[in-house]
Amino acid sequence: MAALSPHSGRKGRPALLASFLRSPLAVFAAVLLVVLVAGAMLAPWVALTNPYDLATLDLMNSRMPPYWEADGQWPFILGTDNQGGDILSLILYGLRTSLAVGVLAVCVSVGLGTVLGLIAGYYGGWPGAIIMRAADVQFTFPAIILALLIGGLSKGVLTPSQQAEFAIPLVVLALGISHWPHFARLVRGAVLVERNKDYVAAARLAGRGPGFIMLRQILPNVVNPIAVLATLDIAFAIMGEATLSFLGFGLPPTEPSLGTLIRTGYQYLFSGEWWLVVFPALALMLVVVAVNLFGDWLRDALNPGLR
Repeated sequence: MAALSPHSGRKGRPALLASFLRSPLAVFAAVLLVVLVAGAMLAPWVALTNPYDLATLDLMNSRMPPYWEADGQWPFILGTDNQGGDILSLILYGLRTSLAVGVLAVCVSVGLGTVLGLIAGYYGGWPGAIIMRAADVQFTFPAIILALLIGGLSKGVLTPSQQAEFAIPLVVLALGISHWPHFARLVRGAVLVERNKDYVAAARLAGRGPGFIMLRQILPNVVNPIAVLATLDIAFAIMGEATLSFLGFGLPPTEPSLGTLIRTGYQYLFSGEWWLVVFPALALMLVVVAVNLFGDWLRDALNPGLR
C-alpha cells in the first residue's frame, strides 16, 4: 500500500463535508469559531478602545456597567474597566492573544512530539525507550504544574522588563513542552503499526533512507489522529494560558489576554462590578466549548470505526 495520494484525499472531501453538514453541533461550533476568530483578527479595526493606546481611553468612562443596566451608556455594550477601556474591545484583543498563544503552543507540542514519536516508533530500541521513559516521567506531573515550574524559573532568572518582553514566548514554550508527550505516544503507536506494512518495506528495498520513509511515507498516514489531537489540544492550551495568567505566571496585565482580564476583573468582583470578570470568563468558555465540539466531530469523522 502506497502513501496516501492526493486523489484519495479528494475522494474523501465530499464525504467529510456531508458529515459536517449533518452534524448541527459541528456547524454551530464552526460558525462560533469563525465569529470569534474574525472578531479577534479584526480587533484593531472594530474595537472602540485599544488597550495598547492610552489615547483611546478616557477615565471619565471608567467602571460603567453594561448598556442594559441603569447607569450603562452606549456604545459600551458590556461596560468598561477601571481605566475606561471598553470590555468588548478588551475581550477581542484578549481573545486574539489567547488564540495566538494556544495555536503556537500546540505547534510546539506537535512538532516536538511528532519528531520524537517518529524516532521512537521507527527505530525502537534504546532511542525509543529513552524517549518514552521521558514521556512517562512527564506524565506523572500535571501539565499545568510543569508550566508553572517553567514560569517560576523564568521569573527567578529574568528581570521584570525581560519577563514582560518575553512573556508570550515563555508561555508558549511552557505550554508546548508540557503537552508534547501526548503527541509522542500517539505518533509512536501509529508508527509501530505502519512500519511493518508493505509500502514501508518497498521503500526500504528501493534504497530510501529512514528520514525519507518517516517523513514522506509514514507521516502522511498518521496525520489524521495528529490533527484531531491538535484541535482538541488548542482548547487545553488556551485554558492553560488563562490559568497561568490568572495565577500570575503567564502574561502581564499590560498584555491583554482572557486570563489577564479574568485576573484583573476578579479583584472587583465583590465590589459589584461583576461584568469585569463575567464577560471575559464567558468568552473563554465559548472558545473552549467551540474548539472541543469541533474537535469531537473531527475525531468521529476521521475515524472510520466510529462512523
